[in-house]
Amino acid sequence: MKVLIEKNILENILIHATPFLEKKDTSLITSHVYFHAHDNTLDVKATDYDIGFFVSADNVEILQEGKATANGRKLLDIVKILKNDKKIELELLNDTLYIKQGNSKFKLPTFSPEQFPEFPSYESKPSLTINSHQLIDALKKITPAIDNNNPKFELNGALIDIKEQSINFVSTDTRRLAIVTLQNEQHNAELSIIIPKKAILEIQKLFFDDIAMYYDETHLIIVSKEYTFFTKLINGKFPEYSRIIPKEVKNKLTLPKKEFIDALKQITTVSTDVKLTFLNDKIVFESLSDDNNEAKTELSFPANFEDPFILAVNSRYILDFLNNIETPDFIMGLNDSNHPFILQESNFKTVIMPIVI
Repeated sequence: MKVLIEKNILENILIHATPFLEKKDTSLITSHVYFHAHDNTLDVKATDYDIGFFVSADNVEILQEGKATANGRKLLDIVKILKNDKKIELELLNDTLYIKQGNSKFKLPTFSPEQFPEFPSYESKPSLTINSHQLIDALKKITPAIDNNNPKFELNGALIDIKEQSINFVSTDTRRLAIVTLQNEQHNAELSIIIPKKAILEIQKLFFDDIAMYYDETHLIIVSKEYTFFTKLINGKFPEYSRIIPKEVKNKLTLPKKEFIDALKQITTVSTDVKLTFLNDKIVFESLSDDNNEAKTELSFPANFEDPFILAVNSRYILDFLNNIETPDFIMGLNDSNHPFILQESNFKTVIMPIVI
C-alpha cells in the first residue's frame, strides 16, 4: 500500500477515529486504524468491538493498492506535528508503515490487516427513518440523564422506543428521567432498542446530514454520505418509564428560563442542593449545605401559593434541562413537596425526584 494524502484530511479522519480505538492495551489490533487503498479511494476503519467508525476518502492519490494498520493515537500524534502545506505519504513495507513528508520520516509497526474485526453489514437489515437533526437534538437533550457505571446495564444507555404514533427517546439515572417525544411520521414498525452512552456521544459528533439507520437484535448502524457508524446495543429491559411520569399536576407554573438559571447559579457557588420556597409573589432560593456556608436569593414571580410550598432538589438536574431548551420560558409542574415534579418545554420533559428534607 502506498498513498499520498493531504495532511488536514488525514488528521481530520484520525481525530474522528480516535474515540473508537482500544485505549488501555496497545497490543490489541483494536488500538489500530485500518487502511484499505483501492480504486482511487482510501477506506479507514476503527473499532473497539463495541462501536465502530468507517469513512472513505476519495481525494487521495493511490500509488499502490493494498491494506495496512497502525496504532491510531501514535499516527495522529505524528500527523499533528507535520506541516500543513505538504502531502503525507503512507507506505507499507515489510509489515511496517512508513509516514513521510519532505525530510521527515517515521515508521510504525503493523498488524496483519486480515486480523482486523469485521464490521456488521446493514444490507437486508430493517431500517428506521428519523430526521437527523431531530435525532441529534433529542439525544442531546436526554444525554445528561444517562447513568454511568450502573450495575443495571440498561441504565447506562438511552432507550429509543418506537410506538405506532410516536418515537420516544428516554434516559434515567433513577433520580430523574428525561424524555423527548417525536411523531412517528414514517410509521416505522414498533421497536425498542437501548443505545450505550458512549455511542450516543459519538453519534452527536459525527452526524449532521441526512442519515439512514439500520438495526438487528445486536447492532444499530447509521449511514450518512460521509460516515458509517455502528454500535452494539445493550441487552436488557428498560424501566417502564410511562409509570414514572405524573399523569396530573396540582400546580403548573410558566417560569422565565434566564432568571431561573441566574438564581440557581448564585446558590451553586455554595451548594448544588437547593431549597426552593414558592410564595404568593416570589420564589426564594436557598442553599442546602451541611457546613456553615449559606447562599440565598429571590426571584419576584406571581407563584400564587397561599401557603409556602417547599421543594429541595439537586440544582444540576434543573440546569441540565434549562441548558437544553431554546425558549425563554418553561413549565414546572408540582404536586407535593416529596413527590416527583416535571419540567417541560414543547416535546421535552424531565421528571425529577426531590430531596426529602
